[in-house]
Amino acid sequence: MFRFVIWLARRLRSGHQSAGSAGYAVQDAPADLVTVRLPDGRLVEGERAESPAAGGGRGLNPTVVLPGPPGGPPPPRRHWHSWIPRWLRWTAVIVIVGVVFRRVVAWAVLAALSAALHLFGANIHLPHVSFGWPWSSSSTTSSNTLVGPLVLQKIEGIDKPALGTTTFNFLFTHSVSHSMGLLPCWYSATFYAVGKASATVDLNPGTAWWKPSTGHYVLRVLTKPTASAPGQVTVTMALPVPQLPQSVHDVSIDNTLSAPVSSDHSWTYPGLACGVLIKPQFAQSVLYAQAQAEAFQQATTVKGVTQPLIAAAEKEAATIIGGNFVTPTLNALDYKVTRFTIRWVAPSTASS
Repeated sequence: MFRFVIWLARRLRSGHQSAGSAGYAVQDAPADLVTVRLPDGRLVEGERAESPAAGGGRGLNPTVVLPGPPGGPPPPRRHWHSWIPRWLRWTAVIVIVGVVFRRVVAWAVLAALSAALHLFGANIHLPHVSFGWPWSSSSTTSSNTLVGPLVLQKIEGIDKPALGTTTFNFLFTHSVSHSMGLLPCWYSATFYAVGKASATVDLNPGTAWWKPSTGHYVLRVLTKPTASAPGQVTVTMALPVPQLPQSVHDVSIDNTLSAPVSSDHSWTYPGLACGVLIKPQFAQSVLYAQAQAEAFQQATTVKGVTQPLIAAAEKEAATIIGGNFVTPTLNALDYKVTRFTIRWVAPSTASS
């Protein structure tokens, strides 16, 4: 197309010059060839146009040159990383992203692997990796959380459960004396009884009890969890000393093990008159009430009963709190409790 335009321009120019020369023959000199670069990058060959003054009055066919930037479009710029293969650049990007988001990647891989193993019924223990973004703190907040005391109040919905049941035996005597006129009527019997008592432990002393300033709950982080092993912590708590039974209803008597040991009565017993008067006063309910009162006195004053009772309550409370609440809660946060102890505080000290 461009060659046709050039040829047509030459023909028109030649005809015009022939008409203006009034019949004079003009001998054309060979024109210089030039190469023109078009804006789209193509090269077109043509003849250089000379001015009439330079050519002795001759005008040659000009070369058709389309406007555009001199020298054609600039070659594309080459960046500094253009010499690096594309596969190597993508590999570097993936490695950098994997290093920065390694916790997210590890968590996702283990989650997918665990789901696949569970689908095929395989029971394989995989390391635990907690989800976390690079900008989030890797340390857990369990060291600043009152884990344990906040859930202790859920123990069967009871704040002060009766713990540390202790069994003890004792003797008690029941006597009845009531004369009928001139007839002396009295009866005395000694019974062997087995009592049961429990102490109450205040597991929920209140929110003020667990304030950090009191030191009633101390959790120390020994090691933080890693991808291959859980963290290690020690927990120390302080609770009010277990309370001894507060009323006779806090103790009970085992009737299956209770039995009379000895008895004594007047010469008129079991006469008809004295028997009718005395026997109702030895009913089972009457004897149980007296034995219960005696057992309450034993469980609150006799050191041979109170000391084992308190010790049993403290041991059972530590087992329940540590095994059912503190340890499972910290295990869920990927921590292992290496030592758990309860410090028992006297009421006077606790109030201060």
